[in-house]
Amino acid sequence: MKQVTLLGAAAMAIAAAAPVQAQDATVAKRVDRLEKEMRAVQRQVFPGGAPAFFEGEIAPDNTPGERVGSSSAPVADLTARVDALESQLQTLTGQTEQNAYQLRELEKQFAAYKAEIDKRLAPPAVDPVATPASLPAVATTKPAPTPTPTPTPTPAVAAASTTKKPTTTPAAAAGKPDAARLALVKKVEIPSSGNEQQDAYDYGFRLWSAKLYPEAQTQLKQVVTKWPKSNQASYAQNLLGRAYLDEGKPSLAAVAFYNNYKDRPSGPRAPQSLMYMGVALDKLGRKADACKAFRELEEVYGDKAPQDVRADAAAAKTKAGC
Repeated sequence: MKQVTLLGAAAMAIAAAAPVQAQDATVAKRVDRLEKEMRAVQRQVFPGGAPAFFEGEIAPDNTPGERVGSSSAPVADLTARVDALESQLQTLTGQTEQNAYQLRELEKQFAAYKAEIDKRLAPPAVDPVATPASLPAVATTKPAPTPTPTPTPTPAVAAASTTKKPTTTPAAAAGKPDAARLALVKKVEIPSSGNEQQDAYDYGFRLWSAKLYPEAQTQLKQVVTKWPKSNQASYAQNLLGRAYLDEGKPSLAAVAFYNNYKDRPSGPRAPQSLMYMGVALDKLGRKADACKAFRELEEVYGDKAPQDVRADAAAAKTKAGC
């Protein structure tokens, strides 16, 4: 009879332990799954995965209670771990979504700022033949500029050949002006240091120094076209704008300066082009846009701009009434 009683008690204990073991296995699976998700989220929030970036995945359970020593202690401990993991996972998921939203907003703001800068600094499209009605009186009363010859020769070819067919100008007899012009071009020495890129720019600079602006413009355009990514392209494009400006074509000069600043903002002559763009816009009577260009120079380059550029910009700002 005593043995029967003991067997009955053992059977009841086994029957009571079976649901506990099943529940323990279910919670353990949840813990494993949540821990994997937790580690994945932590790797996304903290790139590199170094332990220094975050605390342990599961904090020790120090909550006092009656489960210590009770038969359901393992299940209660696993349940607490699941709760802690779920809470941390929700926090990190929310932080990830917030960071992604802030990143999208910053990208939108930067795109809008860039579009606004391009819009306010871009000079209007100018027809090189027709004179816009918005030009100042000094530009509208000036005689039409002499057009560049249709078969545009390079300055090097013009300097080496004296048989080029002269182009008729309205101010003088045929042949004589072009012959005189060609003689002036021939007086400009063509550099021959062996550095093709440097020689090409130096020749354009010498033509500009000799006030042979159309020939200088042709030569400088060739430098920009042939070596668009070089430092010489920044120098040549800036000098091209100055050749237009010195020739009395501020609208074309503004376009040349703007293209140099837009295409080569880190080029050695980008600050100069931005400053001269303000000068050209002031000559066009667009004082508000000129002041914007001067402000852009200060905001983008500041003390990084050469001292002479900052001094010239200050004088130009005063002249424009900025």
